[in-house]
Amino acid sequence: MTVTLTDIEAARERFDDPAIVRQTPIETNRSLSEMSGGSVHLKMEHLQRTGSFKTRGAYNKLKQEAESGSDKQVVAASAGNHAQGVALAATTVGLDSTIVMPENAPQAKVDATRSYGARVKLHGANFGEAMTHAQEMAEEPERLFVHAYDDPDIVAGQGTLGLEIHEQVPDADTVIVPIGGGGLIGGISTALNTLDDSIRVIGVQADLAATVPDSLQKGAPVDEESPKTIADGIATGGISELTLGLIEDHVDEVVTVSDDEIARSLLTVLERSKQLVEGAGAASVAAMLSDEVDVDGETIVPLLCGGNIDMSMLQTVLTHALTDRTQLLHLRIHIRDQPGEMGCISSIIGEKGANIRTVRHDRAVGDLDVGDAYLVFQVITSGESHAENVMAAIENAGYDVEQVN
Repeated sequence: MTVTLTDIEAARERFDDPAIVRQTPIETNRSLSEMSGGSVHLKMEHLQRTGSFKTRGAYNKLKQEAESGSDKQVVAASAGNHAQGVALAATTVGLDSTIVMPENAPQAKVDATRSYGARVKLHGANFGEAMTHAQEMAEEPERLFVHAYDDPDIVAGQGTLGLEIHEQVPDADTVIVPIGGGGLIGGISTALNTLDDSIRVIGVQADLAATVPDSLQKGAPVDEESPKTIADGIATGGISELTLGLIEDHVDEVVTVSDDEIARSLLTVLERSKQLVEGAGAASVAAMLSDEVDVDGETIVPLLCGGNIDMSMLQTVLTHALTDRTQLLHLRIHIRDQPGEMGCISSIIGEKGANIRTVRHDRAVGDLDVGDAYLVFQVITSGESHAENVMAAIENAGYDVEQVN
């Protein structure tokens, strides 16, 4: 199995309804350009109807299936984005679909998948168990299994993004693409490498869910049973022979980034471009801003591949990123356990223009003398300098203060 530019161009010809698959915009960003040292053009694929690129591949495959006269029942496994893409594509071409999702899938993604017309079956504690169950269901002859990336039709559909990028930014030097199972970067890199092999294509994975570096080194797909990352959209735990071959042939470099870098980049994209993306969507920006990639003086296209972030995950990511910036400050202050101490310290914090979010007393701590306690404050500041001023003011008032985050 392989995918060619001809396959990708044929896929785009099938995209006859912009309500299902549309060409997403490119936006330049001055702030990110200054931060990276290049000229940044964000590919806004998170603005696709289902919130990600997945509809491209699903629609390419299922439209051909429907046009062949098939009435098979579509089956897929997904934790979110592929589920929505398959559901919308199947409903559009008139095929029934069942999506198997892990039992812990975010309710918002379950509801969205159902809203696109699919039946959702919750099964298994993780994506691997959901996938196994879906493949077992698809063994029935009247059913068609739609894999998220190990399928040339899926890869060709995702590759239409490469055609758009080449047309929208013809002078691109570097395109940065997140990697989960490899279908997205396999299709994009095939298109770009064929059209202009001077364009550098860089893939990025989360470092605790990275399977491609080992797979490239060993020359065969390597699996990770328990990928751990906030970027759940690229936490597939493996790639396929098909996508590994395309990566070997067409991708120039694969780098990894930490969850800390992804979280910071998600917040940076939100602040500097006013775009809300999921962790996988922010991974390309994280790579661009990391020490792993040199883009100084280049025209760069980071792909924002998805925007379906669960709100509880957004809260977690924002809390982590704000803590990293010391805009969310945790202070532990040693006091005598007597009336007025909390009021005194609260006044100091308030006078410095910081806002107290929470406060508590800790008395059952082994290193405290009798009659002593700790006050633990969670404080909102404007950043590192403001946080240092708050701590200095508390210390100047005679208290021992420790930053505990």
